[in-house]
Amino acid sequence: MNERSQHDASAAAIEARTAGHAALRVNGARLWDSLERMARIGATHKGGVCRLALTELDREGRDLFVQWAREAGCTIRVDQMGNVFARRAGRNPDAAPVLTGSHADTQPTGGRYDGIYGVLGGLEVIRALNDAGVQTGHPVEAVIWTNEEGSRFAPAMIASGVYAGVYALEYGLSRTDASGTTIGEALAQIGYAGDAPVGGMPVHAAYELHIEQGAILERSGKTIGVVTAGQGQRWYEIELVGVDAHAGTTPMDLRRDALAGAARMITFVEALGRKYAPYGRATVGMIEAKPNSRNTVPGRCFFTVEFRHPDSGVLAELDAQLRAELARVADEAQLDHTLTQIFDYAPVPFAPECIDAVRRAALALDLPHADIVSGAGHDACYLARVAPTGMIFVPCIDGLSHNEAEAITPEWAEAGANVLLQVVLESALAGG
Repeated sequence: MNERSQHDASAAAIEARTAGHAALRVNGARLWDSLERMARIGATHKGGVCRLALTELDREGRDLFVQWAREAGCTIRVDQMGNVFARRAGRNPDAAPVLTGSHADTQPTGGRYDGIYGVLGGLEVIRALNDAGVQTGHPVEAVIWTNEEGSRFAPAMIASGVYAGVYALEYGLSRTDASGTTIGEALAQIGYAGDAPVGGMPVHAAYELHIEQGAILERSGKTIGVVTAGQGQRWYEIELVGVDAHAGTTPMDLRRDALAGAARMITFVEALGRKYAPYGRATVGMIEAKPNSRNTVPGRCFFTVEFRHPDSGVLAELDAQLRAELARVADEAQLDHTLTQIFDYAPVPFAPECIDAVRRAALALDLPHADIVSGAGHDACYLARVAPTGMIFVPCIDGLSHNEAEAITPEWAEAGANVLLQVVLESALAGG
């Protein structure tokens, strides 16, 4: 049988298996109500959400998800990284599950849909299966992944990274926030230090539903993004050290100004991102100058650098240019410098069979769609290391995310969840 015949036979088998459920849809109003109810936890006065990882507000959000999942007949499993799995049983209890989920933590000035839309979209799929009385061969699990944002604890996506074997459990539990609290301690404080092992079990397929966090879909009039890959990322922490000095008595040519050196690097990093457009991303997101006094030349400056690109070769070029420029600036400004790379993962191609499933679902639902590369990191990028994985994007208004004004429409939310329902069905009905 040639490749075309194999493809046609596979498509025919899938169509036959799912034909009886082609009309199945989620309850869009119920999904939207769930999103609105969850958004009250950590709500900000500007309409966003601040629900930092493993805080009491995060606990409240987790508790509400667990309550809803149990009401939907799910059993709950919490692993040692605090990942929460809500399992809808399949016909074969020994079959590998189909996972779908995202994260519940937010940025300090975050939006109402980043992450949690994928969690509650997964729960809505389970509710829709219950409504229709559909029995799947494989179990279906809706998941909350711990500390995806990396806002309170660095690096980002730490718990899914442990799940996928990228990080050791001990490393994940030992990450600290600004106050020195570890993830392990924070999990215990909020009651989500589970005892289930982290990963190490087969997964039949995994899907993550997410807002795009950019403006490509909205500007092109597409409702569904068929995510083909995730950009690679590299994160750095840099410190420049000069000499604190009196701002009035120290001549300009005798200064060893760490903040001035950092300013030169920030301009260089921003230019690098533009040089490698359209996919290149280069950002300085944090900066701390010391002693931070208006009449003292700063003798120490810490800042972060982040690069993103879907090509590993370009990331290597960005890395080399950053190191070379940092050495040059430090030498010219008579500054000591350190550079520590704290996060590195290669670009992630998603599984062709999962990509095809998302396309088929969008076509079957008559939803405008387009292939897209994810500019943001997601837990799915780590899951792709251990299971066939795909992602589904829906637009967000004006491309805003990590912003309290982040917004989507109920129609987009429902459309994305319906695509998710179809791909989960396709995977979960198989075998088992």
